[in-house]
Amino acid sequence: MNLYEVGKAVRIRRLALGLTQLRLARLAGLSRQTVQQLEAGTIADLSFGRVVNLLGVLGLSFAPPTIKAREKKRGLWMAAKNASVSYRSELPIDQLQQALATGQVPTNHQSQLMHFLDETPLQVVVMAVEETAHLEAVPPARIWACITQLDRQLGSVRSNLWR
Repeated sequence: MNLYEVGKAVRIRRLALGLTQLRLARLAGLSRQTVQQLEAGTIADLSFGRVVNLLGVLGLSFAPPTIKAREKKRGLWMAAKNASVSYRSELPIDQLQQALATGQVPTNHQSQLMHFLDETPLQVVVMAVEETAHLEAVPPARIWACITQLDRQLGSVRSNLWR
């Protein structure tokens, strides 16, 4: 597999997840230009670590990139559990799904939603977005817009990722 093939797989997956090149770049710790060049097949070199991180954010792996392992995971469940760490009350999966689908903070769960935005591993956030979009039968880009809305209400320390 070469960078050209990786770039094609990245573009297909990015679009399927409703991510812009800029948002994907931020999530993966890359520049938008790097993502653009990778997808266009014009990048000369990209470190293995950066490729692995980028693929990880998208839920892809090598040989050839696939989402089979990701499909077996329960992204909303993982995200809800992560958001509930250290809190007396747990954020129910259905309330996280509703928050992601509407951009509205569930009553009495501001802290958990803040934890979701600030602390949840990015791969888990992407899984939760994808699963919510599927369950709500909406494009993933709509869920990303709702995350931006949640961030505006709550003021995440990772706002640069969500806006």
